[in-house]
Amino acid sequence: MARRARWYILALLFLITTNNYLDRIVLGIVIPTVMKDLKFTELEYGYVVSAFQFSYAVGFLLMGRFIDRFGVRLGYVVSIGWWSMSAALHSTVRSAAQLGFWRGMLGLGESGNFPAAIKAVSEWFPKRERAFATGIFNSGSNVATMIGPPVFVWIAARYGWRTCFVVTPIIGTISLMLWWLIYRSPARHRWVTPEELALIQSDEDERQDQQPMKWTRVMRIRQTWGCTLAKFFSDPVWWFYLTWLALYFKNARGLSLKEIGWALPCIYLMADFGSVFGGWLSGWLIGRGWDPARARKACMLGFALCMPVAATSVLMPKTWMAVALISLATSAHQAWSANLYTLTSDLFPKSAVGSVTGLGGFMGGMGGVIFTALLPGYLVTHFGYGPVFVIMGSGHLVGFACAHFLLGKLVRVRA
Repeated sequence: MARRARWYILALLFLITTNNYLDRIVLGIVIPTVMKDLKFTELEYGYVVSAFQFSYAVGFLLMGRFIDRFGVRLGYVVSIGWWSMSAALHSTVRSAAQLGFWRGMLGLGESGNFPAAIKAVSEWFPKRERAFATGIFNSGSNVATMIGPPVFVWIAARYGWRTCFVVTPIIGTISLMLWWLIYRSPARHRWVTPEELALIQSDEDERQDQQPMKWTRVMRIRQTWGCTLAKFFSDPVWWFYLTWLALYFKNARGLSLKEIGWALPCIYLMADFGSVFGGWLSGWLIGRGWDPARARKACMLGFALCMPVAATSVLMPKTWMAVALISLATSAHQAWSANLYTLTSDLFPKSAVGSVTGLGGFMGGMGGVIFTALLPGYLVTHFGYGPVFVIMGSGHLVGFACAHFLLGKLVRVRA
């Protein structure tokens, strides 16, 4: 097990994140059938999406602080158990209102995934490996969106859409048990050798700063708002592609549910590569002598510049052209996210990583409510998809500007 235990922990984070997104995307895949069965409109679907986004945002604040207070092991168990139960109860709904309620409950539970996973990475990996590790576990979200559509389309066609919401909680229950049995801090884990522990704890500035950090202190720091505003403007782009693509392909491009089930995996396969590549690239730059924070920001700028190009997908006459450009958007976003998440663990003490990640998730969720749930429902109904794609092409550049000016020289925050 010498120098390998952290990679087993990372594999577990990958599995849990994959399950997290499988629970999340089911509705977006089967929504045409659900809308027909429950008889509600695209405008009402926007409200259902809002219920998830709003509770997901609020849940980030609660779960981030809960995880910092009680630790990653217990915090993740609570989160996984909550979202698995809520996902299962989607199968019982009979109206848009009931669907919105359980989407809200799902959002509360799922909000714990990233604060827990980012904190676990900060505990188990040295700085030079964190962006790569984050990219790997975050790629679980793309694996889910790649394998989920054809699987859920097949299940819905054969057994009905309600069955889809029963399958994923089973995986969640297995993930919960594995996490509880396996996870410990590196210093207490029996798989960790002294050599690997020395590697994990090799960042001197972090060894000297282990004191807890109060919530009021976190909220007053300029770097906190640099990270969170970047999330506010960039996260809605991902949420838009995650929740509206099936309807876009069906209504604007005329694709069948089966065709959608094969188009989406192509898009999210590219996002998978983007997540790993984004984390690898900043690590490669660090290995070439770049300062870690400077390497993260350089990568973020490059990926942000891809987004306006990708937004022209709505103008493409051929569906394959649109799919190619949307694939660029999803891969660039995931590469951006791998570096933005890692900036948090680079800049803040480990005792505050969950709180800052939670606040960033809250801001990203609120951005999602405004720019992904409420605004698209109105714009698509009255003006079509064009204006929405234009808005989504600018979010990352605005987010980078906020991060650039508020983070300044990227000096590490002291507790």
